[in-house]
Amino acid sequence: MAKMLKDALKTIEKYKNITPHYGELLDILGEILILREEYRRKMKNVIFPIDEGLMETKITGGLPLIDFSAGTFDLTEPRKYFTALLEIAEKRAPGETKEVLQMIQEGTFNFDKMISDSFNSLQEDEEVSEDIDDDVIDLVDLFLEESLRPALEKVVEKYGKSIAKAGWDEGYCPICGKEPKIGEIREEEGRRFLFCTQCGFEWRFMRIKCPFCGNEEQQTLAYFSIEGEEKYRVDVCNECKRYIKTVDFRETEEEADLDVEDIATLHLDMLANEEGYD
Repeated sequence: MAKMLKDALKTIEKYKNITPHYGELLDILGEILILREEYRRKMKNVIFPIDEGLMETKITGGLPLIDFSAGTFDLTEPRKYFTALLEIAEKRAPGETKEVLQMIQEGTFNFDKMISDSFNSLQEDEEVSEDIDDDVIDLVDLFLEESLRPALEKVVEKYGKSIAKAGWDEGYCPICGKEPKIGEIREEEGRRFLFCTQCGFEWRFMRIKCPFCGNEEQQTLAYFSIEGEEKYRVDVCNECKRYIKTVDFRETEEEADLDVEDIATLHLDMLANEEGYD
């Protein structure tokens, strides 16, 4: 993990030179990655226990290992990490997250409920005041996702290889159930892998298939890219109007860090949104 962190920080510095308009976001990501590793190392308790006897049944039935809707978990450590993430943002932009930090101190911010709701797309951010800026709400959502990452990486570390061999073929993560935002084409055969920003797991997935609705009709699946950035593309589905970013570094033989690439390709998210894809 230490080497991975070192490599990620090097990649961040490279992209700060290539895409200086993302400099501040990449700096924040660097701080987050350092903090993530710190919390992961000192995390002693098993927050998300896995019933190994049910693993095969769950994977075969298309169910992720962790059921956030049914489980009751001790989120004390993720809550501390979440607060530390907010403090990073507050230090860089004083006043931005002050209200949320105050809500936490007053006990009016229900962290556990917010985590549960984040795994249900139908839920709204009811716990966050309507007076708080939309950009801050987006930041809170990002930090809620990140707050679980160190604990979930422990699950990936222990069970990832077993799941990779099990032949999971769903478009959502087999560890935590979250949908991917970015994927990668790699290996000589051009295999497609999806990446979960919630837990950091990658799994193989069909190239000609929408991970969100399962559509396999070539005429309704398409992609677009930007001239000069051919190693990046956006795969879109005209059935469900969803999209996913894809990187392909096979020609340059670089090793993609998809946490960093997700930030470095935010312009592709904006383009996809402008084209009517979610």
